[in-house]
Amino acid sequence: MPRYRDRLPQLSDQVFLTDGGLETWLVFEGGVDLRCFAAFPLLADEAGRERLGRYFEPYLRTARERSVGFILDTATWRANGDWGAKLGYSADDLAEVNRRSVAFAAGIRDVFDSDKTPVVIAGVVGPRRDGYKADERVTADEAERYHREQIETLRDTEADMVSGVTMTYSAEAAGVVQSARACAMPVAISFTVETDGRLPSGETLEEAVTAVDSETGGAAAYFMVNCAHPTHLGDLPVINAPWRERVRGLRANASMRSHAELDSATTLDAGDPTEFGQQYRTLRRQMPRLSVLGGCCGTDHRHIVAICEACLPS
Repeated sequence: MPRYRDRLPQLSDQVFLTDGGLETWLVFEGGVDLRCFAAFPLLADEAGRERLGRYFEPYLRTARERSVGFILDTATWRANGDWGAKLGYSADDLAEVNRRSVAFAAGIRDVFDSDKTPVVIAGVVGPRRDGYKADERVTADEAERYHREQIETLRDTEADMVSGVTMTYSAEAAGVVQSARACAMPVAISFTVETDGRLPSGETLEEAVTAVDSETGGAAAYFMVNCAHPTHLGDLPVINAPWRERVRGLRANASMRSHAELDSATTLDAGDPTEFGQQYRTLRRQMPRLSVLGGCCGTDHRHIVAICEACLPS
């Protein structure tokens, strides 16, 4: 049974860590050829599961050493209908992928979960289209219908929540929230922004968060930003507005490059982990509700340790 679905512990403002950039780490550091940037095929065999386990364990150990919580994402960012079809997976195949991914996460959780280090399993739902573009859009109701199949599968697993990650426009994000609400699943939405602080759709974070809350009656548990460097948050850290209190998490890129530059990069830009941690420290001073801290493209365990060194007492 899910352990935290009825009461997400990260809503208490306790610090929760996440992992870093799984897919970029697998490609550039692990030498894995990820078709369509999908990590879930690794779950199909023991070697792949062992590789994923070796990836996640240092992050969990760091959370335990620091006595903080951990959000354990499933490897299901691409495990939805359109992307699955590109990879040759049927609807039944994808349902099994989602179940297998949560079961894998539950095995890790069982080792590390404790009162001091609660491990929350987040069933990850990715965008229907490209995570860097918003050129093909659907309405919130269309997105609700599209994502319902994956979220219904996650509902019947040990996942504690749904996490809509790398959302590029508000309507799709609202559809994910509507679908999760219909399935009685807590849900967080993570938007990505360009170097100017706007979503690929052109919306500001204020416009996107406000639109999703308006469309869904504030049903999302909280919002995050991912796949953007800390310096790409625009006015978010310095403005004083009620909607900003809804933003609780950041999973930033190591690189200051734009999405277009990252998409065409042939080498990994890991940036400066120490500077990265200091940037998180500054943001936490400006945004006291920022308590879910982790990484995205180009980050690895070093970056999460740097965040801990900068933001958490020894």
